[in-house]
Amino acid sequence: MNARELREQTTEELQQLLKERNDALMNFRIQMATGVVDNTRGARNARRDIARIKTILRERELAVAKGTH
Repeated sequence: MNARELREQTTEELQQLLKERNDALMNFRIQMATGVVDNTRGARNARRDIARIKTILRERELAVAKGTH
């Protein structure tokens, strides 16, 4: 998921997506521990998505605080 797609979503949708990606990362770590992982890039992709979502949420928070939203 790229930043443009994320910016089109509402704050509530982004928070829900953040929760889903955190859950996916946790499930991936459990799968790594049990040795049943097929896609080893899953954790990297999840971490990057989480970082993108947090960045956009922070941008919105700062815009509201500044009064330009």
